[in-house]
Amino acid sequence: MFKAGYVAVLGKPNSGKSTLINSMVGEKVSIVSWKPQTTRNAILGIVNGDDYQIVLIDTPGIHHSTKALSKFMMKSVEQAEQDGDIVIYLINGTKHLNSEEIKIITKLLSKHKVIVAVNKLDEASPEIFAENFAELAKLEGIVSLIPVSALKGTNLDVLTKEVLDLLPEGERFFDEDLYTNASMRFMAAEVIREKALRNLDKEIPYGIGVNILKFKLRDSGDMYDIEVEIYCEKKAHKGIIIGKGGEMLKKILSQSRCDIEKMTDCPVYMNAWVKVKPDWRENPLVLNELGYNDKNLK
Repeated sequence: MFKAGYVAVLGKPNSGKSTLINSMVGEKVSIVSWKPQTTRNAILGIVNGDDYQIVLIDTPGIHHSTKALSKFMMKSVEQAEQDGDIVIYLINGTKHLNSEEIKIITKLLSKHKVIVAVNKLDEASPEIFAENFAELAKLEGIVSLIPVSALKGTNLDVLTKEVLDLLPEGERFFDEDLYTNASMRFMAAEVIREKALRNLDKEIPYGIGVNILKFKLRDSGDMYDIEVEIYCEKKAHKGIIIGKGGEMLKKILSQSRCDIEKMTDCPVYMNAWVKVKPDWRENPLVLNELGYNDKNLK
């Protein structure tokens, strides 16, 4: 008997969804940052076993905003929820559970099989963790309530087993040697965005977009040529991204190159330009250029 299905991984910003998926897949599928809302698209991570295939849908953190980019992000969450045979709802165990999350989980329980995973077991205080568990235990209909550490891998085997118990019988959706459906071009853009977010920390909020102009393997087959534009919203941000003497941009590209070379198993030559595009997160043309388009959710 072979089992296969889609699992929507939902939760608030910074609950650890991307880290959880990367750990379960065993490969880097989604970018990870301490900044909330770093995941913008729903990305698939594929876990392959001898008799199963779990397709995990990574999603942006559930939040409220009127910006066009944020609206796209929330549509991708809705689409992921609809596509999922099962829902894993991830809780940040270091924070007290609030009424909004209780409402979200209750709504999900009315429509889906829901596993609730309380994350960051390695960081949370025992008191807060216990209080969160007690609150969640009051909700009727949760299939499983599991404490996990996505970062350390604690109890991910238990989580996987619970998912497998709920998965329907079926055929593979993807070849067994794939761990994501995302293209290398898309993954390269995400890697660059991750390195920018990590290095710039609080200096640049969230207004960073990455547009890959060129991603091509040379005819010789021994190197990828990548050309990229990094978008920011303010002139002051451009100077910060480039840094004194270009040092910050060089650092971002150097770190990105290392990850992309591991991903492609090939040397990479990269050129980058930083461009100011005021309010690009509200501009449909720029959002479409970067792949944040409702059509991509179908």
